Amino acid sequence: MCTVMKFNQSVQQDTSANNNNDNKVWKWHIQDPASQKLTWNKPPKSVLVIKKIRDASLLQPFKELCIFLTEVKDMIVYVEKKVLEDPAISDDENFGAITKKFCTFRDDLDDISNRIDFIICLGGDGTLLYASSLFQESVPPVMAFHLGSLGFLTPFKFDTYQSQVDQVIEGNAAIVLRSRLKVRVLKENWEKKARLDEKGIILTNGDTESSRKSVQYQVLNEVVVDRGPSSYLSNVDLFLDGHLITTVQGDGVIVSTPTGSTAYAVAAGASMIHPNVPAIMITPICPHSLSFRPIVVPAGVELKIMLSRDARNTAWVSFDGRKRQEICHGDSITITTSCFPVPSICFRDPVNDWFESLAQCLHWNVRKKQNYLSSEDEEF
Repeated sequence: MCTVMKFNQSVQQDTSANNNNDNKVWKWHIQDPASQKLTWNKPPKSVLVIKKIRDASLLQPFKELCIFLTEVKDMIVYVEKKVLEDPAISDDENFGAITKKFCTFRDDLDDISNRIDFIICLGGDGTLLYASSLFQESVPPVMAFHLGSLGFLTPFKFDTYQSQVDQVIEGNAAIVLRSRLKVRVLKENWEKKARLDEKGIILTNGDTESSRKSVQYQVLNEVVVDRGPSSYLSNVDLFLDGHLITTVQGDGVIVSTPTGSTAYAVAAGASMIHPNVPAIMITPICPHSLSFRPIVVPAGVELKIMLSRDARNTAWVSFDGRKRQEICHGDSITITTSCFPVPSICFRDPVNDWFESLAQCLHWNVRKKQNYLSSEDEEF
């Protein structure tokens, strides 16, 4: 990847007033979101095309885009192997000559993190989430076309894809750096130690010993901890920088990025945060308390979630709706802001694209206009 990106939102600078060292002036230098531009050190040569699997409506756009990238732009195109296993693609003899030029990979086996210059997504918001999951460290810039249902994270329309791709290749595009969450799940594995009796027979009721297993994820939208199939309230402790701040008693809790604030979190009553704001949102799910409201904490803090000692049941956790797993006593989930954001290419700029998505996808503040009050009406 050959982009130059900056993630600093603001810098505090110490300057002197009137050249007098005794009078210090502290100034905020806040970066304009519109100033974040895509810059190539050298022209991009490789592109990863992500397509929603087995969606017939995406076949024609996918083929058109791949022909354009390989034949016209002479680029190296990477495609996931399971995409080409679709009979609608593998059985197309006319498209076969193009597929032979593709570089293929499997997401669970091959590491392509250092081979891709930028990514093109065809589908809905889920394709962007999937693209994020393929890269556990640095993520190439992502250009997302709206060919799905909602399209909050996919600002480009496919009608004029050639000119839009040309602009990206030329470096004429703005980007928004979507922060991710670095999540570490530490699981306590309890295993029974076998004991032998005098005759050498193995006894199964031996003592137990624990071993710890750690798994790490990069999450673009949210981490959801819920009560799973249990009918009991979830009962989990929430720590911030090592201090217990509250115990969540309800259906669960959502820890989301600003990008994820317009997903599950907003449905649970949270505020919507622009992706340029460095923050983490904590949103309870149906809390059994009238005073438990969503809160926003700084991006630099470390959160930890654990089952409370007196919890009646286990909890379940998922990451961007995937990798769902059970959380038991002794397990912990540590969450902080990742150093590796997702650079999402804008159609216009970060601010206008966001408000356009709010209006078009969520119908934010849509209301019939109040009628004008004439001078005659005022008399009554």
